[in-house]
Amino acid sequence: MTTSKTIILGVLALQGAFQEHIEYFNKILETNQDEYNEYNIEITEIRTKDDLERCDSLVIPGGESTTMSWIAIRTHLLEPLYDFVSSGKPLWGTCAGLIFLAKELKNGKMHQKILGALNIQVTRNAFGRQLDSFSTHLDFSSFIPNCTDFQTVFIRAPVVTKILSVSDSDTSKQEEAKRSLSPPEIIRSLNTYNNTAPVEVLYSLKNVDHHNHDLIVAVRQGNVLGTSFHPELADDYRFHKWFLDEFVLKNVATT
Repeated sequence: MTTSKTIILGVLALQGAFQEHIEYFNKILETNQDEYNEYNIEITEIRTKDDLERCDSLVIPGGESTTMSWIAIRTHLLEPLYDFVSSGKPLWGTCAGLIFLAKELKNGKMHQKILGALNIQVTRNAFGRQLDSFSTHLDFSSFIPNCTDFQTVFIRAPVVTKILSVSDSDTSKQEEAKRSLSPPEIIRSLNTYNNTAPVEVLYSLKNVDHHNHDLIVAVRQGNVLGTSFHPELADDYRFHKWFLDEFVLKNVATT
């Protein structure tokens, strides 16, 4: 009997709601054993370079994006994360994780770093303070089959404010951000990796409060997924199952 290759799905466990993601993925594997019995899938916490180097895919959870960045720097994990991004392996960032994956960040903090996996500009706390957090049911059936009523939880959530072209994030701008001694209006990733896949807008909120334009809250660029909201707090596993099927397992099948 042939033993299946182990697939390591890591969840970055520096800060934030990493345990919730792990519980959701494990629940999917437990309740869909027949569907996944040909795979040996391991869900694990990622805290070190050695942990990260074992991963076939990575989820970056919601939490506090500046704290996550600073911990990555202090634990010498930032450069390995740059390398992981550059590998083209599947990635998913939720809320703070979306911020961490972006190439540009508005309203960032001094010395905050981002990974440059998605050619997008993100604005922190786009909906306001903690009191302005909210949840709503959204229809994601255009990309997740039959998912017409998913409960999305927005907690001090970011939004995607710009889809970037190559010229928007050239080396001179990266060097400018690197030299800055004060918090720049826009923080740019110092990762030289360039994701060449097109950016797909998966979902935009329309007519939210005082906003007079659509607010992009879910994007995909090749093997990288970003969501403003917290699917790990929805008590609904469909988004996690879609990531597992559409990103993780499809990538394994093609490598």
